[in-house]
Amino acid sequence: MSENVDREYVIRGAQSFGMALREFRLRRGVTQAELAKTSGLHRSYLSELERGSTTEAVRYLVLACRALDLEIVVRPREGTRKDGA
Repeated sequence: MSENVDREYVIRGAQSFGMALREFRLRRGVTQAELAKTSGLHRSYLSELERGSTTEAVRYLVLACRALDLEIVVRPREGTRKDGA
């Protein structure tokens, strides 16, 4: 069975954002430490994001988008391969 490389996540809160972040990081074979280095974020903060326990920023984004009848969708950029190349 082939992996669904076109998977999208509609972000409704910190939990769904964390799930998306973790799935796409793992799909690319990137560790939290590697992502921390390339993103400039601390590894422990990335861990909190993936667990959905850092909620304020995501919560405010979701609230602002809802007020404008918008949704946040996380998906690979067009042309991005499963391995991130």
